[in-house]
Amino acid sequence: MVEIGSRDYQRFPVLSPHQVETAKRFASGPARHFEPGEAAFSIGDRGAPAWLVLEGSLDAFRHDGLSHEAHITTHSVGQFTGEVSQLSGRPSLAGCRAGASGCTAIPFDAAHIRALVIGSADIGEIIMRAYILRRVALISAGGAGSVLIGVPGSPALTRLQGFLARNAYPHIILDASSDEEGRALIERLGVLAADLPLMVCPSGTVLKNPTDNEAALCLGMTPDLKPDVTYDVAIVGAGPAGLAAAVYAASEGLSVIVLDERSAGGQAGASARIENYLGFPTGISGQALAGRAFNQALKFGAEIALPLEVLDIVPSAPGSRDPHVLKLEGNRSVMARTVVIASGARYRRPDVANIAMFEGAGVSYWASSIEAKLCEGEEIVLIGGGNSAGQAVAFLAPQVKRLRLIVRRALEETMSQYLIERIAALPNVEIHTGCEVVALEGDRQNGLEAAVIRKQVDGAEHRFPLRHMFLFIGADPNAAWIRAHADTDDKGFIVTGQPFRGEAANGARPALALETSLPNIFAIGDVRAASTKRVAAAVGEGAAVVAQIHSALRFLRH
Repeated sequence: MVEIGSRDYQRFPVLSPHQVETAKRFASGPARHFEPGEAAFSIGDRGAPAWLVLEGSLDAFRHDGLSHEAHITTHSVGQFTGEVSQLSGRPSLAGCRAGASGCTAIPFDAAHIRALVIGSADIGEIIMRAYILRRVALISAGGAGSVLIGVPGSPALTRLQGFLARNAYPHIILDASSDEEGRALIERLGVLAADLPLMVCPSGTVLKNPTDNEAALCLGMTPDLKPDVTYDVAIVGAGPAGLAAAVYAASEGLSVIVLDERSAGGQAGASARIENYLGFPTGISGQALAGRAFNQALKFGAEIALPLEVLDIVPSAPGSRDPHVLKLEGNRSVMARTVVIASGARYRRPDVANIAMFEGAGVSYWASSIEAKLCEGEEIVLIGGGNSAGQAVAFLAPQVKRLRLIVRRALEETMSQYLIERIAALPNVEIHTGCEVVALEGDRQNGLEAAVIRKQVDGAEHRFPLRHMFLFIGADPNAAWIRAHADTDDKGFIVTGQPFRGEAANGARPALALETSLPNIFAIGDVRAASTKRVAAAVGEGAAVVAQIHSALRFLRH
């Protein structure tokens, strides 16, 4: 939980008269007067502008559970409304109405608030800090955003919690059996147990056991794509590499869209704490790092569409100026002059027959505060010997009774020394070297009940009763949709910097260092063959690819 109270002066700053006059030059429309109690915008309004108060005041409020409101603050002269949603035009998580004496304010829609943030460095710093702190406060408050009603710990509710948390979307959980408000809504709607969890969106829409995509549509996370727009750059993957490319490309004036099938952060987002990333001596969680990069990309005007899976690509014909076409789920598509594949890698499943049955019901590929709460005080197993596994061990061990770490090789071969030393100091961690999981016991209804671990040296097997197992083993490239078009190595990672193949080889320029076997399609980060699997390396490639995109676009123009 982040302490916000002491930073109210940054969360609700007051612009000086000179800063107000500067801001007015970026307004999206003339000043408007609101009568006392009149709404400037409501919770759930899409594209609600930010308002800069010139006279009077605006009272900001949020949802507090299902049927109540909570006062956030009163914006007076020189203060502006909004939070991170205002940067992208997504549905507002708060509402504002004029105070007792009315209000005169000037509007800034998403494009104009971004222009102000970029055009005035001092005001931009004030606004970005305030917007981020306001979003953090909404998450901490719990009652803002959406309301989930279900059985705590159930797979479906845990999945939705994780989806919202990874996307930094505020929400509150109501127990379907014990919370009066939640139980009353279930009875009023005649909801069956199979329909749980319910999700109540800020707009008032109620969804029954929604998928992540259905939840995203209701919350306005997924923008309306414009099929007739051709972007300069389409980036597939919102991990560190993709977000870095988005920030650098958008800041240099290119039109950018970022697509990801899950959430911002990628595999790095699963890291409880990254301590060897330059500039963060006390460490930073993968989710916090991704959140900062996400907001930075929005600041420069990148469009980010989540969660949308790329199914296929139709590359442009060799030698033509036609754009590439990305085929998306839901019969949608995106056109772009260049494409950056930054889809990363995903943790590998062990070769265990029934493991899919327990995913979300005891088996996790993510170690967040949600999973830590579910296994508090229990005995758990964690499989994996890389840095992400080490960070997860250090995060989970203090919260559980015992943690058994299962690895095939000695930790010194795969993990950073500082993590090895930290794990060695944890009294409740057992390290089982040269072992692998070979069987899981339980069923879908009751979840995971036990794991069978085999020693590689002699084949001896041990059964460990448990309810939760975490997997951080290996990595397979997340690039099935591109393999039919671009060259890959024997493990499926995308090859870059080699001569173009087929008709494209007759082009007038050689392939660039981060370019695939297809012209104007690039690959960066973990999905690229021979890349260094580190966050810093992914960010570096995200920055480097933008210079090569400029070269490719110049060639296309001429």
